[in-house]
Amino acid sequence: MATDVHGPVTTTRKEKPAPPPAANASAVRVQGLSRRFDGRAVIDGLELDVRPGEFVALLGRSGCGKSTLLRILAGLDREIEGTVLVPRRKAVAFQSPRLMPWKKVWRNVLLGLPGKPGRPVADKALDEVGLGHRSDAWPKTLSGGEAQRASLARALVREPDLLLLDEPFGALDALTRIKAQRLVGELWQRRGCAVLLVTHDVEEAVLLADRVLVMDDGVIAHEAHLDLPRPRDIADPEFARVRGELLERLGVETGAQDTGA
Repeated sequence: MATDVHGPVTTTRKEKPAPPPAANASAVRVQGLSRRFDGRAVIDGLELDVRPGEFVALLGRSGCGKSTLLRILAGLDREIEGTVLVPRRKAVAFQSPRLMPWKKVWRNVLLGLPGKPGRPVADKALDEVGLGHRSDAWPKTLSGGEAQRASLARALVREPDLLLLDEPFGALDALTRIKAQRLVGELWQRRGCAVLLVTHDVEEAVLLADRVLVMDDGVIAHEAHLDLPRPRDIADPEFARVRGELLERLGVETGAQDTGA
């Protein structure tokens, strides 16, 4: 049962799964969200709505609370104030694939799923991310990109209405990262679920998202709506304009190589 917290009340609010979305409903609704660590507000009265099927990217400087927000939406952090409504069916993929080394890849994909689903369920998800041929492999034999695809398969097998991605490409080399970005874009278009991507990479955010948010001082300080056609071209002048606007909001000079987000 959810509790809406108002004013100075410090009662911990429990996550309330959202009902099936009606027309124009939100896949995510956050109102007055606050999270404190040792008395310091990392998130402070934050408001956020994500529409069903919308791809949202979240940028911000290190320590601004991006990953804290994602953990709250995933149900991994409940020491909060405010209202958080999310779908019952949600899944999260982190920068580290977090595969169990003593389980083969297909068993990792099914890890934690209720009802003891069979191997065909895992194989279907692995095929979708292009990793069906590695179903019987041990995690230690996977490349970085393969391990991240296994992590995505583990998220997708849950048939999420909300997919939460916390820096999923951060540890990949440049070429593998480009391939992984394309894969996520294709999976999102095919699945139609809402996606919230936490990233430090401004270009990645503009490539993938319908809407890019910038988090600062514990709140959403800026948002950019993107109407660029897909697949997106980084040479498009409008792409460059939006990228420059976001870099400026992050305190980075336009044209700098390091986003500093």
